[in-house]
Amino acid sequence: MLHILKKQSCCCVEDDTHSDLDRIILVGNPNVGKSVIFNHFSDSYAVVSNYPGTTVAVSKGKGLIGGKEYEIVDTPGMYSLQPITDEERVSQKYLFNSKPFVYLHVVDAKNLQRMLPLTLQLIEARVPLILVLNMMDEASVRGIRINESKLEKKLGIPVICTTSIKGEGLDRLEDTISSYSYQPAENNVKYSRGIDHAIGMISSLLGSEYAISKEAVAELLLLNDVVALEEVKKNNEDIEAIGKVTEGTEKEYSDPLNYVMTIERQEYVNEIVSSVMTENPMAGTGQESMRKESGHSFSERIDKLLIQPLTGIPILLLVLYFGLYKFVGGFAAGTVVDYLESTLFGEHINPWVIETFNSFVPYPVVQDLFVGEYGIFTQAVTYAIALIMPLVGAFFIVFSIIEDTGYLPRLAMLIDRAFKKMGMSGRAVIPMVLGFGCATMATMVTRTLETKREKVIASMLLALAIPCSAQLGVILGILSFSSKALAIWAVVIGFELMLIGYLSSLVIPGEKPSFFIEMPPLRLPKLSNVLVKTYSRMQWYFFEVLPLFVIASVLIWIGRLTGLFDIAVRIMGYPSQWIGLPAEAGLMFFYGFFRRDFGAAGLFDMYNAGMLTGVNIVVASITLTLFMPCIAQFLVTVKERGIKTAVAMATFIFPSAFAVGFIVNYLLTTFGVVL
Repeated sequence: MLHILKKQSCCCVEDDTHSDLDRIILVGNPNVGKSVIFNHFSDSYAVVSNYPGTTVAVSKGKGLIGGKEYEIVDTPGMYSLQPITDEERVSQKYLFNSKPFVYLHVVDAKNLQRMLPLTLQLIEARVPLILVLNMMDEASVRGIRINESKLEKKLGIPVICTTSIKGEGLDRLEDTISSYSYQPAENNVKYSRGIDHAIGMISSLLGSEYAISKEAVAELLLLNDVVALEEVKKNNEDIEAIGKVTEGTEKEYSDPLNYVMTIERQEYVNEIVSSVMTENPMAGTGQESMRKESGHSFSERIDKLLIQPLTGIPILLLVLYFGLYKFVGGFAAGTVVDYLESTLFGEHINPWVIETFNSFVPYPVVQDLFVGEYGIFTQAVTYAIALIMPLVGAFFIVFSIIEDTGYLPRLAMLIDRAFKKMGMSGRAVIPMVLGFGCATMATMVTRTLETKREKVIASMLLALAIPCSAQLGVILGILSFSSKALAIWAVVIGFELMLIGYLSSLVIPGEKPSFFIEMPPLRLPKLSNVLVKTYSRMQWYFFEVLPLFVIASVLIWIGRLTGLFDIAVRIMGYPSQWIGLPAEAGLMFFYGFFRRDFGAAGLFDMYNAGMLTGVNIVVASITLTLFMPCIAQFLVTVKERGIKTAVAMATFIFPSAFAVGFIVNYLLTTFGVVL
C-alpha cells in the first residue's frame, strides 16, 4: 500500500537525469482526475479543481507502491501529442525527455471515444503504458458500460477502471503498477498508403534514439511539429531530406495531413468503442432511474441559467457581491483585519515586541530596522499576517468553492463574446479570475491560452486592471463608506479594462482565438478539497509575500539611512499631487513598486490616519489599482512573455494609471461631487 515519504515538489520540464528512482508519469486530457491520482500516490499536493487548466507545470512527489519507492509526476493536460497550448507543450517536451517506468494515461470514461486517440498515439510511441478509465461513477450514471477486459485485448495494454475522487479502483491500479512489465503493444492504426509510406521514409532518416519511437517522431515531423523539429535538430538529423518527404506527402492530399491522420485514427477508435462500450441512458430501475433523470434535468436547467446572458449576468453579479464584496471586502477586510491589525497586533503583540527588543538591543539603528516605523516586524510581519493573509485566505476560500462547483467553465461560455471583443476567448476567464487572488500565479496560467496574441493581451490586462485579493480587499473595505464611491471605482476600472483590451486587440498582431473548453458536470464543493486547496495556496502565497515584505523593509531602512528613500518618496509625491492627492501619497505608490498589496497597505494607513477626503480615496483607489505590476508579477511576465514585452507593459501602465487618476479627479472636482 501507499506510504507517505518526506515531501518534495517542483515544477519543471526537463528530465531529472540525476534521479535514481523509477518514474510514474500521469498524462491525459485536462480535468480527468490526474491530480487526484497524483495526490493519492504522491507525498506532494497538486491542486484539484472542477475545471481544466489547473496544472500548468509539472508537479513531482515521491511515494511507495507495493513496497517500492517511485517518483510520481503529474503533467499538464494534453489532447494530442501535437500541442496547441503551452501547457500541452510542457507535457509533450516531457515525453521527449523522459524514460519512465510507466505512463498512466488517465481518461474520462464517459468520454472514451474522444480520449482514446491520445491512447493510440502513446501506443504508437512505444512507451510503457497503463490506461486508467477514471470517473466510472459518472459513466455509470449515464448508463455507460465498458468491457474492461475486451478493451485490454484490443489495445494490448493494461486497463484499470477507477473513481479516483472516491478512492475506488486505486488499490487495483497500485497492484497493476507493482506487477507491471513492459511489452510493446501492436500498433493497429492503419493510415492511408501515402502517409504510411512517408512515416516509414522519415523513420529511416532518423539515426538517433529517442524516448519515444521513431515512428511517433516521424508522425510529428510529418505534421511540422515545432518540438519534434527541435529535438531532431539537436541530434543533427537530415532536416532537409525530412522536409522534402513532408512537402511531397502534403501535395498528395487535398486536406491538411493533420486532419487526414486525425480522421483515420478516429475511425479506428470508433471501431474499438463500438465493440467494448454499451450505452443505456435509461439505466437503473424505479426510484433510482427517476432520481438520475431528475438529477440530469435539474443540472441541465442550472447550466442554461448560468450560460444565458439574461440569467447568467445577474447570477455573476450575485457571486461577486456576496463572494467578493461582502465576504472578502466586508468580513475579511473589515471584521478580521480590524481585529488582527488594530487589536491583536496594535494593542498587544507589537507593543510587547518593541519594548522587549529595545531592552535587549540598545542601538537605535538596529531598532529602526526591526521594530521602527518601517521595521521588519512592525511593518513587514504585521502587514503580511494581520492585513494580507486574511484577505488572501478569504478570496481563496471563495475561489476554491467556485472552481469546485464547475462554475468557471460556465462563466467562460457566458463572457466569451465580450472577451472576443478584447482579443481573448472565454477561456481567458480562468487566469482573469485567478488574478483576483494573485496576479503572479494568474500570469503563469495564461500559458493555457491558445495564441501568443491572447497571452500577451491577458498578461497586459492582469498587470493593468486586475487587483490581487489583498489589494481588492483593502479597496473594497475602504470604499464601503459610500456606495457611490464604490460604483465610481468599479465603473472606471471596468471601462479601462474593456477599453485597453479592445485597443490591444486592434494593435497587437496575431490570429484571433478560437474557443474550446472542457465542460465538467456541476458538483457540490467538497469541504475537504476547499480547505486543503485554500491552505495550500495560502502557504504558497505567504512564503512568497513574507520574504518580499522583509526585503522591502530592509531596502526602506537602507534608503532612509542613505537618504534615497526620502528622495524616492519625494519624486513620487509630484505625480500624487498632480492627481489631487497629498504629497505623502507618494509613499503608498512607492510601496506599490514592491508589492501591489504592500501599496494597498499604505493606502490603508493613510485612510486610518484621516489624510484623504472621499474624492481622494476614490482617486487613490483607482490609480493604485491601475498602477504598475509588483516585482514578482513583473518577473513572471518577463519569464512568460519576454523582457521586451514586460518592459513595454510597465512603460505604458505607469503613466496611464496617473492619467486616469488625473481625469477622474478633474471630473469629480469640476462637477462638485461629494463623497
